[in-house]
Amino acid sequence: QVQLVESGGGLVQAGASLRLSCAASGRIFSTYAMGWFRQAPGKEREFVASISKSGGSTYYVDSIKGRFTISRDNAKNAVYLQMNSLKPEDTAVYYCAARLGTAQDMRVFRPSYWGQGTQVTVSS
Repeated sequence: QVQLVESGGGLVQAGASLRLSCAASGRIFSTYAMGWFRQAPGKEREFVASISKSGGSTYYVDSIKGRFTISRDNAKNAVYLQMNSLKPEDTAVYYCAARLGTAQDMRVFRPSYWGQGTQVTVSS
């Protein structure tokens, strides 16, 4: 089992930045690819970003490329999502996720573990 707890969400104005954090506990963190997903009201949950077990490979959905950066610290059992130049369309609940396998797989296959989510609201 892996337990994931997100933090760092909030209400910001367009153009601002936020940094989401996800603290993991349970099985060996470094054996999991990690990712971030989001779900806006009335929409399906979508992939945002993923990072490999070592942190050497990252993947992003096109809509956030150049604005968001995913990173991880295996010594702290944590994964982060730095979000810059936020837009109103980024408003959603953001979920941390973990999956055995590759970071590339997380773009297609359902993660094994989810956090409870953190709300990000961007006003115009």
